[in-house]
Amino acid sequence: MRLSADVMPEAKYGFKPVDSVRTFGALLAHVAGASFEFCAAAKGEKSPHSEDEFEKSAKTKADIVKALDASIAYCDDVYKTLDDAKAMQMVGGAFGGPSGARAAALIGNTNHFNEHYGNIVTYLRINGLVPPSSAPSQQ
Repeated sequence: MRLSADVMPEAKYGFKPVDSVRTFGALLAHVAGASFEFCAAAKGEKSPHSEDEFEKSAKTKADIVKALDASIAYCDDVYKTLDDAKAMQMVGGAFGGPSGARAAALIGNTNHFNEHYGNIVTYLRINGLVPPSSAPSQQ
């Protein structure tokens, strides 16, 4: 997701294929906010940011990338310290939902990333750009 943010030029952050969907920038801002929600649940704490906060406030590529980077950093700690025992611990649900295993919140976050990466790939391709997952390796 983060590499896709770099691939899309700032001038195209307002692009959306049809009026009824989010812009490219809004998609990334949404993913950032939702990641805070999922990972806060996995950490057993209140999210420092609401799911829609960055969609409302982050309007430039720099602001959106900053929010996305912050959400990834926030989530890194819980992913890095996860072990079998921690994965099975019960925590409050993401978005105020029912309690569940810590791993369930992290799986939800991963699924959410994957779901929206599909949107991102389409937006990039429509604009003649190669998604990072399809780009030739730089080895």
